[in-house]
Amino acid sequence: MSQPRPRLRHVEAFPIEHESRPCIGLRDPSGYTSAVILVPWAAREILARFDGRHSIDDIQAALVKTHGEIVPRETIDGLARALDEQGFLDGPKFAERRRRIDEVFHAASVRAATHAGGAYPGDADGLRRTMDAFFAPPAGPGVIAGVGQGGEPVVGLIAPHIDFHRGGPAYAWAYRDLGERADADLFVIFGTCHVGMPDAFAVTRKAYDTPFGPADVDQDFVEALVRRAPLDCFSSEIAHRNEHSIEFQAVFLRYLFAGRRDFTIVPILTSFAQEALAAGRTPEADACVTGFLDALVDTAQASGRRIAWIAGADLAHVGPRFGDPQPLTPTAMDKLAAEDRAMLDPVVAGDAAGFFASVAADRDRRRICGLSPIWSLLHVLGGRPGELRHYGHTPDPDCVVSFASVVF
Repeated sequence: MSQPRPRLRHVEAFPIEHESRPCIGLRDPSGYTSAVILVPWAAREILARFDGRHSIDDIQAALVKTHGEIVPRETIDGLARALDEQGFLDGPKFAERRRRIDEVFHAASVRAATHAGGAYPGDADGLRRTMDAFFAPPAGPGVIAGVGQGGEPVVGLIAPHIDFHRGGPAYAWAYRDLGERADADLFVIFGTCHVGMPDAFAVTRKAYDTPFGPADVDQDFVEALVRRAPLDCFSSEIAHRNEHSIEFQAVFLRYLFAGRRDFTIVPILTSFAQEALAAGRTPEADACVTGFLDALVDTAQASGRRIAWIAGADLAHVGPRFGDPQPLTPTAMDKLAAEDRAMLDPVVAGDAAGFFASVAADRDRRRICGLSPIWSLLHVLGGRPGELRHYGHTPDPDCVVSFASVVF
């Protein structure tokens, strides 16, 4: 027997075909289960009622009322049991699964390279060959010429967090400048928290492991930040466990500097801008958001360190994979690029308020995934202008993700 009133967790649902049949795919972006479950499209009305308010009998009765046919109780209960077994339902079984996984994370001294061997090669030699290829023209910007190539030092960077195999050259367009013109020995990294979290920011003291060795956290800087910050910096630390937006930046930093320069990082996950948008306010209206970022700037200034700020941020997420009714046509792709580039104008100008306003103007219709980290970066840079190095998007019209590389 499944739970009396089954409740689906906040997981990702997307349309997919399996053996020429339409299905709903379920995936857990927080990584508490690696399973991907395919539910027949015909069962969508059952799935929609797994909300914690309906019993199996309630669901059966509702389906009879809607369709005039009895769906066997065993069918509904069997789907609930399968979801519960794989960690997709809230309840005692998932609570125990989460407790075990969280316990392992908190006990570890290093945050594991969660996506190594999947999103990118897990061995250093294979990964270096893969990343070397990102710089090759025409898609890439060309090889890094060497450190100290002239010009002002790079103090800020917006880089993608798209999967390497879909956007590797876009990373190269950002990190080439960093490799040639950054004198920083500390990198503060803002990342998107894709699963959301109750706090606006989450810091970790754990080094981010990579196939090139760990990117160590600057413990002194973190402790100084903790003393100034108006929030508990670690209340949502568990969000770091499976989040890739900072991991991919740590991999690139180690690729650039391992064995060449000692550096440390301060990894900060962000989750506040979409919440502000939904509430009809701006991020500046939240004293906790501005207070934390001001504490971060004060800590940076007091540290005397050479610091560069990085936002691991993608842009639009559109197409049926993200809930839109139709794939993008070539005309719609062109419109998306034009809208994205217009949104990037205030970003390049260093205008945090203008950037947020451009997204709020259409209520984030394009689902800008990097809204919080980009806004944070622009806020701490205090109006410094940047240069757009690259704009691109994935080609699949069912699942379009756009991204940009901006150097400050």
